[in-house]
Amino acid sequence: MGDFNHRGKIFYNPVEFALDQIGGTWKMPILWRLRNRVMRYSALHKDIPHISQKMLTTQLRELEQDGFVKRVVYPEVPPRVEYHLTSKGERAIEVITFIRNYGLELMQEVGIEA
Repeated sequence: MGDFNHRGKIFYNPVEFALDQIGGTWKMPILWRLRNRVMRYSALHKDIPHISQKMLTTQLRELEQDGFVKRVVYPEVPPRVEYHLTSKGERAIEVITFIRNYGLELMQEVGIEA
């Protein structure tokens, strides 16, 4: 497979593209927390240690733009916003689960307690 362009960025293989979509420090933890429930922004922020509000907002926007997360705004005062996984996001959970289990195995191999 040759290289390809997506949104102005060149990718050299499908693994690199997939990791760009769900990789990084925060996207997988966000998706993981949404795997079994709908969450509001404040609940996500409280549940993910060390993430800034700006970074959470940025990552949620990217996940929404790429079709992994759906943002629902309820017309209330104050507005209520909830996030949930799309079917594409649910498919990503399968990959994240595999990577997580592999990471736990690697941690055991080097003597790190999970």
